[in-house]
Amino acid sequence: MPSQTFYLLGQSPSSAKQIEVDASLTLDALRLLIAAHFAIVEPSEIEFQGPEALLTEVSEILAAPGPVPLTIDGHEVRDPPCPKELPFVGTFFQVYPDHLGNHQRLFESLGPVVKTNNMGRATYQTNDPRIAAVAFAESDFFTKKINEAHPLFALKTPSAGVFLGDTDTPEWKKTVEDSFKVFDELDRQGEAWNVYQYMLKMGSQAVGKLTLGIDFQHFDTPDAPVHEMVHNIAEMLSLNKKVTSKGDWYSSLPFGDPKRLRQLKARIEGMVEESMEKAAQGGIEDLPLQDAALSASNMVDYALRATDNKGEKLPKSSLVWALVVATGAGFTTTSSLLSWLIYSLVTYDGMQERLLQELVDHGFDENTEMTADFTDKLEFLDKFIKETQRRHNPSFQPGRTAKVDLILPGGYKLPKDAVIIPALHHIHNNAALWDNPARFNPDRWDTEEVKNRHKAAYIPFAMGPRMCIGFNFALQEVKVFLPKLVYRYKFSREGDGPIEYDPMFQLIRPNNLYVRAEKRTKWPGKSRNAV
Repeated sequence: MPSQTFYLLGQSPSSAKQIEVDASLTLDALRLLIAAHFAIVEPSEIEFQGPEALLTEVSEILAAPGPVPLTIDGHEVRDPPCPKELPFVGTFFQVYPDHLGNHQRLFESLGPVVKTNNMGRATYQTNDPRIAAVAFAESDFFTKKINEAHPLFALKTPSAGVFLGDTDTPEWKKTVEDSFKVFDELDRQGEAWNVYQYMLKMGSQAVGKLTLGIDFQHFDTPDAPVHEMVHNIAEMLSLNKKVTSKGDWYSSLPFGDPKRLRQLKARIEGMVEESMEKAAQGGIEDLPLQDAALSASNMVDYALRATDNKGEKLPKSSLVWALVVATGAGFTTTSSLLSWLIYSLVTYDGMQERLLQELVDHGFDENTEMTADFTDKLEFLDKFIKETQRRHNPSFQPGRTAKVDLILPGGYKLPKDAVIIPALHHIHNNAALWDNPARFNPDRWDTEEVKNRHKAAYIPFAMGPRMCIGFNFALQEVKVFLPKLVYRYKFSREGDGPIEYDPMFQLIRPNNLYVRAEKRTKWPGKSRNAV
């Protein structure tokens, strides 16, 4: 069988590999063969360079004097660009404090893949949906494995799995209705309130019942404090961001934020164990997985009852952090998303009125049962939520880890164990993917352009086999909360200053958004095209 030598243009010809090539191969089959030898993620981008022009026939390639240079999408293979580094701190001050704005600046100036080195921790980010799709595919190239370079490494525990609850739960309805007495009282007092703080209370109130069986009592009074469990998880996420952004060495310090983070993890673990002990006091009947799911009142109850087909239960060490992850992931994302949804209500003209009109047209009132069948009929609500998640997505760092040294689309080299972060905010606001991305326009979701977008151009919950397991849970939750709030209250923003976010929190949330919620006394009539 004939052979030829090949090397990646941009690397030394001495690195060339000799590869046996069946002369009957098609060009595309040869590309697949070459991709396997060089760990090139996208074989279709491989081009074979001749002395004067591209080689487009296998016979030409075999006859060419070797080694044959390979380019990727017309580019030589190269390292992702990195902004100028300073001694010791690296690129830290090129990224923080405004990491959203600064990453946007870096993408615009350096291209679709950018490397940063913050105090010794190298991270790669991309705003290219092609690369995001590859990273999320959980293939031979990438894994969700969390190593020392991953932004969630400080929260990693050996046994942290995830449980899910029943998405048709009455707890959501009860939670939002319990909040009415608080918002009514704030309205009577003429007080504006911090949106994120109350959405945090609302999101965690429902999740606390579902996961831990704990009533956080967040809406007993207008000034009820945030429950210690919620406060601890929120502080843990904030400290994790601070610790992981400052390099591996920082996380091992025996004092300051790293020490406080370790203390919080221990306290949270203890609180979950307390809830498990309390649940077990009433007696627990071992049941097969499906029967346990039907009988359990919350995730703690389920976890204590459920046995596998061998009659064995998950060990306690596995349950504790699985419940912590389910609790934290359940309320932090939802509370941030709810906050941005209210921001969109009070910021973008006409949104509140259109949502209210849609509710009225579908016969909604305060006694309407919020089923999935009903919310599926609210088409504008769906578009409004999608556009808010596109423009103001709370999550921004679902990292994936390279399994091998590989070549990304566009010719970027990525070393084994490198973490790449598909930058969701920047993908969703990429002008190459979205028409006028800064414009908030829910109606764009009816256009053919958006319907035919790249599959990874809109990925608020990531994508692939390891995407957010609770995305249906989160979406249905906000589709219960938001209609009830919009129908009962007219929201208006207090103040007009710029909205700030906390760069040292695990999610993007509006920190200083204040609104007033005025209880409605009249509603519009049904429109002519009402159902």
